[in-house]
Amino acid sequence: MSHQLREHIEKVISLTDEEYQFIFSHFTHKRYKKHQFMVQVGEPVLHNYYLLSGLTKLVYTDQKAKQHILAFAMEDWWDNDFQAYYTRTNATLSMECLEDTEALCLSLDNFKALRVGLPKIEAFFLERVTNGFLAAQRRILSLMTTSVQERYEQLIRQQPKLLQRVPKTQLAAYLGVSREALSRLSF
Repeated sequence: MSHQLREHIEKVISLTDEEYQFIFSHFTHKRYKKHQFMVQVGEPVLHNYYLLSGLTKLVYTDQKAKQHILAFAMEDWWDNDFQAYYTRTNATLSMECLEDTEALCLSLDNFKALRVGLPKIEAFFLERVTNGFLAAQRRILSLMTTSVQERYEQLIRQQPKLLQRVPKTQLAAYLGVSREALSRLSF
């Protein structure tokens, strides 16, 4: 588990063994069962999550109880209700495990301590935030400007492993259509 995070960080910055031990000491390791919530609406978001294994979905449930899936996350990804985490407010999104999941958890206080204790970690987190922001912009534009079939084909190209792990009902919710509409598409 330790090597996975190090390899992830070293895609952006190089680390000495001492620097990595300092970083790793700020994380806690947790295991979650399938269908368990890592983040629940109305509760404080105490950690940011780096997934070692498993699969999660980040969901917004509207006033009519319709679920809108914002994101899926799998191994080597970070996910969370970031607004609640960074502002220390209660979650407006939920994060549920679709498979048994292992994560390294970083509290906001430990995140801040890392940035003070090892300033070069800022470059890593800036890279992660920038990539996440760009992906969110692409997703918004895709939802606004492409057909369901185009979005599905884009999903196949960008995240082929996801299709084997996520039920079509959930893929439909992610793509913003009904399960029936997704089934009618010709592939």
